[in-house]
Amino acid sequence: MNKAQKQSPEALREKQRQMPLTFTNYKLMLIGLAIIIIGFLLMTGGGSDNPNEFNWEMFSFRRITLAPIVVLAGFAFEIYAIMKKPKPNKE
Repeated sequence: MNKAQKQSPEALREKQRQMPLTFTNYKLMLIGLAIIIIGFLLMTGGGSDNPNEFNWEMFSFRRITLAPIVVLAGFAFEIYAIMKKPKPNKE
């Protein structure tokens, strides 16, 4: 007999009523959102006040390399936060 057959109908209904994402998932998703926002903030700046003058600062390591890596890491963390399964209750 497998585990699903041993559970009572009330226990199965309770399991179906549970939220697919837990409080921990939502906390991790907020952390991932903060990482993404930090990455976009790292991309800002580097423009010139004078439209006739070109500013090479826009091609700095921070804007071209570091910021996109941080944003992608934030999206990867978001995927982890959504896919993380809650720990089973030890009853």
